[in-house]
Amino acid sequence: MQYPAEEIAELYFKRWDVELFFRDIKITMGLDILRCQTPEMVRKEILMHFIAYNCIRRLMCEAAKEANIEVRVVSFKGSVQALRNWEPHLNQAKISGSERFRLICDLYEAMTNTPVKQRPGRSEPRCLKRRKKNYQLMTSPRHEMKEIQHRNNYHAAAA
Repeated sequence: MQYPAEEIAELYFKRWDVELFFRDIKITMGLDILRCQTPEMVRKEILMHFIAYNCIRRLMCEAAKEANIEVRVVSFKGSVQALRNWEPHLNQAKISGSERFRLICDLYEAMTNTPVKQRPGRSEPRCLKRRKKNYQLMTSPRHEMKEIQHRNNYHAAAA
């Protein structure tokens, strides 16, 4: 009685959205592999990804508001692609204010023209689409690295 089933379902739905947002950060933005070596630089790398993520999300919110649709149906990956395509046009030095406004409106339309379809009951298994290549890992500097010959044909001796 204190916690109606509809409220619990709505909270679970919002939790699923948060999981999808984490996937956007890790996979779409490439934060699944950190490239920096020192803790300070790793913090900066993560911070820069979060700043970029929040800026893109802000643009998605503005575009959804202009198109009068829910922000959850605006594709994050599609928004990133649209922003990458429109950035050279928006970043020109000699552009008038009215032209910049028109370009931003066109960017918003590009971000919202193909909404994400809701597919209830769809399963999203966590798995790799492709197998990793059978190469050894680089565990030492390149000039010290020794390649294992015929790695693909290597089999441990049967005991």
